Amino acid sequence: MKLHEHQAKTIFADAGIPVPDSRLATTVEEALDAVDEIGYPAAIKAQVHVGGRGKAGGIEIATDRDEAEEYAEAILGMDLKGYTVDQVLVEEGVDFVDELYVGVTMDRGEGQPVLMVSTEGGVDIEEVAEENPGAIAREHVDPAFGLHPYQARKVVYEAGVDADVALDVASILSTLYELYDDSDASEIEVNPVMITGDRDVVAADAVMNIDEDALFRQPDLADMAEASYEDDLERKAGEYGFDYVRLSGNVGIIGNGAGLVMTTLDLVDYYGGAPANFLDIGGGAKAERVTKALDMVFSDENVDAVVFNIFGGITRGDEVAKGINEALEQFDEIPKKVVVRLAGTNAEEGMEILNTDLVEVEETLEDAVQRAVKNAEEVTQ
Repeated sequence: MKLHEHQAKTIFADAGIPVPDSRLATTVEEALDAVDEIGYPAAIKAQVHVGGRGKAGGIEIATDRDEAEEYAEAILGMDLKGYTVDQVLVEEGVDFVDELYVGVTMDRGEGQPVLMVSTEGGVDIEEVAEENPGAIAREHVDPAFGLHPYQARKVVYEAGVDADVALDVASILSTLYELYDDSDASEIEVNPVMITGDRDVVAADAVMNIDEDALFRQPDLADMAEASYEDDLERKAGEYGFDYVRLSGNVGIIGNGAGLVMTTLDLVDYYGGAPANFLDIGGGAKAERVTKALDMVFSDENVDAVVFNIFGGITRGDEVAKGINEALEQFDEIPKKVVVRLAGTNAEEGMEILNTDLVEVEETLEDAVQRAVKNAEEVTQ
């Protein structure tokens, strides 16, 4: 679960991390009132879950009221990388002389959290990692013992942070780790940490992502979930009770079981396609649940073709087939080709029941995936 910048900054401030004075606004009038209170210069920042907001026009610095009105009108309601901006953070401008990156995430290869610090702040850290990996200092933390104070100081000094602000940066990093650990976060970072001319250290941005599986023990954070859905598809998945993950490809994938879906993703890649999503509809495949799954995949603009991989276990294959038929019959027009593969209990009976006017049927998963990949290629040609 991703938190918005303003949500994360509230948490940071409560933990003692210095952040700029700011106000949240949903209208131009609210933004102007906020700027009048904060003063100039002021940053007007789109609150959406995308990176590179500044380059995309989602962050502007206003030096007077006319500019503030112009920028607020431009940003509120704008389409920013596919997401509509419905709120902005109006924030006190920071007169800085240097920018740093600090963050904590999980290093899955090592099986431990890792602290990261770089003097190349203010830019996409993924670009830094790819183009100049040596510019990022790292320090792993054994979760059984927690973060030792010397580790935060060590990684800050290894990154080459100026000595006169190093302890302040280390303090922010230590607090970030405490928040990471206490909040069941999967990632937490500040990019940039700004160093002012007076050598103050300020968190000018805030990223905080929470492990959704741990929300049951994070009720305060769970209350923020609705406002922090990434997009309409993610919101819809939450309403439907699905696990839906958007990927970068164009072959939509539906399956009843995480392992089955992962296998299908691998085969799509193997046969030269690119998966557009991960969608596990769980046990059973009644018409209502299948309809919701298809509604989600059909709503994903990245999807050009769909493969439906179902294994009949407790729910028999013929029942699944009836559910698929009933689901597709509810659509006035099938917007994207759907390929179905059934296996397991009563799979043969199910294959015979499937309405081939609505779906394409394949006996093996390999054939189903190859056909779906071909269907997607035909759309893009």
